[in-house]
Amino acid sequence: MTMKTVSTLKESFDIGSKEVISLVGAGGKTTLMFALARELKDGKGVVVTTTTTKIFPPLLSYVNHLLISSDQDKIIDFILRNGTALGHITLASGKSEVTGKLLGIKPELVAKLIDLEPVLCVIVEADGAAHRPLKAPNPAHEPVIPLSTSLVIPVIGIEALGQALTEEHVFRSEIAAHLTGIALGDAITAEVIANIIVHPSGLAKGSPPQARIVPFMNKVDLHTDLSGARAVAIKILDAHHPRIDRVVLGQAQLKPPVREVLFKG
Repeated sequence: MTMKTVSTLKESFDIGSKEVISLVGAGGKTTLMFALARELKDGKGVVVTTTTTKIFPPLLSYVNHLLISSDQDKIIDFILRNGTALGHITLASGKSEVTGKLLGIKPELVAKLIDLEPVLCVIVEADGAAHRPLKAPNPAHEPVIPLSTSLVIPVIGIEALGQALTEEHVFRSEIAAHLTGIALGDAITAEVIANIIVHPSGLAKGSPPQARIVPFMNKVDLHTDLSGARAVAIKILDAHHPRIDRVVLGQAQLKPPVREVLFKG
């Protein structure tokens, strides 16, 4: 196990050009999505943020442009016509009159977007978590990861560590109990969190075979030191998942957004 002090998200996740990044899990996916967008904008292309499920509309300070349309051709034409002047755009197919949430685009559109010349990367929020720090996916329909995804980031809020496995702290807590083999109400340990990430039916379920998987332990600033987050990261890496070679410890709402990266070996 090796540790490296890194401050940028781009270096931590080893993000290259033309990446499709899918965020799954809980504990700050939307915040991380827009933090990534701010950092990856380079003035020479367009960063697209979107969802395949539902998200709340972004704050005006988070995004340059918001386009809501169910017409794929209109979306593509808008990006091609405006090009690099967009900088960063959030896309949605509609808006719920009941919740006010933005409705997701089809996963197939993501592959078309990343192929557009002006587009640098596409960042997708691929499931929901109802504001809990930890979740387990519903096997019937979650997560909705586009097949064009090159990087999957399972997000965990460190405040779940040590809490009871209940719906208050874990979205879909009964599914989480089934995945991890512990009872509802038992303490959420580092091993429990690791199992929710690396289990075949866990957070990264449905990741395309070409996608690398890099877990992000968020909100580490809530603890006085990194010992708890490091313990979770070590458990994840000790599971020897074939596509996980690092775990990023960070605080997406703050600067710098990354505190440390733990690597295999």
